[in-house]
Amino acid sequence: MTNSATLKQKELFGHPIGLFILFFTEMWERFSYYGMRAILVLYLVGLTTDSNAGLGWSNGDALALYGWYTMMVYVMSIPGGIIADKLLGQKKSVLYGGILLVLGHSILAVETMWAFYSGLVLIVCGVGMLKPNISTMVGGLYKKGDIRRDKGFTIFYIGINLGAFLSSIIVGYVGEVYGWHYGFGLAGIGMLLGLIQYLYGQKHLAHVGNFLGASKNEEEKALLKKPLTKIEKDRIAVLLISFLLVIVFWGAFEQAGGLMNIYTKYKTNRMFMGWEVPATWFQSLNAFFIVIFGTFVAGYWAKRKLNNKLSTSLFKMILGLIIMGAGFFFMTGATAQFESTGTSAMYWLVLAYLFHTIGELCLSPVALSFITKLSPVKYASIMMGVYFAMTGFGSKLAGLLGEWSESLGEYMIFTGIAVFCVVLGLLVLTIRKKLEVFTHGVEDDEVEMHYDEAEGFELADN
Repeated sequence: MTNSATLKQKELFGHPIGLFILFFTEMWERFSYYGMRAILVLYLVGLTTDSNAGLGWSNGDALALYGWYTMMVYVMSIPGGIIADKLLGQKKSVLYGGILLVLGHSILAVETMWAFYSGLVLIVCGVGMLKPNISTMVGGLYKKGDIRRDKGFTIFYIGINLGAFLSSIIVGYVGEVYGWHYGFGLAGIGMLLGLIQYLYGQKHLAHVGNFLGASKNEEEKALLKKPLTKIEKDRIAVLLISFLLVIVFWGAFEQAGGLMNIYTKYKTNRMFMGWEVPATWFQSLNAFFIVIFGTFVAGYWAKRKLNNKLSTSLFKMILGLIIMGAGFFFMTGATAQFESTGTSAMYWLVLAYLFHTIGELCLSPVALSFITKLSPVKYASIMMGVYFAMTGFGSKLAGLLGEWSESLGEYMIFTGIAVFCVVLGLLVLTIRKKLEVFTHGVEDDEVEMHYDEAEGFELADN
């Protein structure tokens, strides 16, 4: 055991304090990202003659850029993970990513096209550095076999969505009502707060996210040169196969910021007691439901695990895909109502986002935890980067599906997504047991633990 594993670790609500430092850092990062995402497409398609002028792009062009942007944001997690594992470590990579994000969101507040594209590039690079590495650091807070790891990732995930909820309400409102570029600038202020909070909490993260190559411990350095075992290779194979579910999941889920966002704006009756609800506020429903139901879902799965009932990560992810896909049947109902009456009710969107949220809680935080369980030490951030790259490819797929809606129609797209996700989930469910053989029992010995000592990710899964 190394020195990094013998450091005392204080706890709050049964989890390491470091979790909450990362919680608030990610909360403000997601505040900035989702705030910008909530208004990006609407800014692109907004008329140039409006009082709050947009760029006047067609829906197809706007969704195409949205798809490329959201894909590249996450694809850059691969080089971000490589830089962390080979050069900087996760902790410094998160810091530099945060700095790039502050610059990117701030530049977007300038009303020129060079600033618009430059800001997007900086945000892409910043998220690529921050996103995979902060998630990897969360895994480093827990010892091998600690059932709290999945719970910890769900708490962390609530932080993500608390930021997303606040940004959709605040940044979305400011962008729609006062000016798109004011919204972009406000997102930058949020990221600055996150960066300051991260720097302030470094004393609680001293034992995680450090670069192995700079370690004074020879055992830790040797991990960088140690070849992969057959068990490690099998586990990587399982991860890569599970990532196919991730692509499909996010290809469907990311309709929220694209096609569903436009549908909400132009085809949904948003009047409530004589007041029109801003379209961007519906982006907050997913985050709101996660904050409400996140701990409940995590507790449900933990209780099943302790009662020796089926609760493996793959099973949760498959079920999440099926539930999320089923939510698009409500969008089928919405489009059918619109085609019949010329408008559609808000409750279709609420129900769709509810199902999307429950599905997301079963898949996304579980997938993050699964990666930290199965990834070899020296490829920890790289594998997390590959995961986020898969979410990026899913986002690009979402953009393509949104573009196709111009020729196929929303009814066909929404219904097709629902059927495909449910059928694929059921098919993968039939081979789940065969896939889990290749995890070599990584989840078999999970129990409820509370440690007085912390173990850095460098040895957490060794």
